[in-house]
Amino acid sequence: MSQVKEHMEVVGADGVHIGTVDRIESHRLKLTKAGRVEGGEVKGRHHYIDIGLIADVEGDRVRLSANSEVAVTLEDEE
Repeated sequence: MSQVKEHMEVVGADGVHIGTVDRIESHRLKLTKAGRVEGGEVKGRHHYIDIGLIADVEGDRVRLSANSEVAVTLEDEE
């Protein structure tokens, strides 16, 4: 978890962009409001992803163990 930093890109196991790290809160990644895109539309609210879904940190990217389509269904809102 110490490798995860603010503004890192979060991608699914398939490499598809999911969001951008705002910070770590409790046991979840908090994604920035502007970094979350759904259906081509930027959503104006924070989403959270359980840190248990993190598979790897590669450079400036956090890769999840789930494909993007599955990972977004596992997100929490505020």
